[in-house]
Amino acid sequence: MLLEGAWLTAWISGLSIALGVVLGLGLALLRMARIPVIDQIVAAWISLARVTPLVTLVLFLFLAAPAVGLPASREALAVLALTLNTSAFNAEIWRAAFRSFSREQREAALACGMPPALMFRRIMLPQMVQNSLPGLINEMSFLIKGSPAIAIIGLVDLSRVTNRIAAVTYEPLPPILAAAAIYMALIAVLVRLQAWAQRNASRLAG
Repeated sequence: MLLEGAWLTAWISGLSIALGVVLGLGLALLRMARIPVIDQIVAAWISLARVTPLVTLVLFLFLAAPAVGLPASREALAVLALTLNTSAFNAEIWRAAFRSFSREQREAALACGMPPALMFRRIMLPQMVQNSLPGLINEMSFLIKGSPAIAIIGLVDLSRVTNRIAAVTYEPLPPILAAAAIYMALIAVLVRLQAWAQRNASRLAG
């Protein structure tokens, strides 16, 4: 039961993390474009998503989906909620990484005749990946630790399985310790991923 709950937690969190990193980069690029109306809309959305509790966002989407006729499964809604939540934080992490890129490097690349798109892909993006990795990995770990919020819509994730086992056996400590070990293992995977990604930042961005 614990492994089944851990699998649900792992794949929903993993998919949300991947989508959140990409969407966060897109939101950051929209903000860096400095198009007045779009920048204000994106900034307002990021602020709203960051201050909204994850459990509230999950419950809101679960209740709102039928009201607008959206035929989405609970798993899809959970992924959507986690993605929207983490992408808002990731956007600010990406934007901070962009700001760490020196103006002199941009001017030197443009002076050499490098097109802006090529400069971004070959020079800026590898450095942004390198600089943002610690923050992104930290946000990923927060997402995994916040994933029990999806249990509110009936998904049997790791936290819900733990509660069920404790309710049946009247011995809460063993399942809690087992669940804690699984969560720690998931976080350890992210730490290893960060070390690998930092070594291959240029190749990943290119």
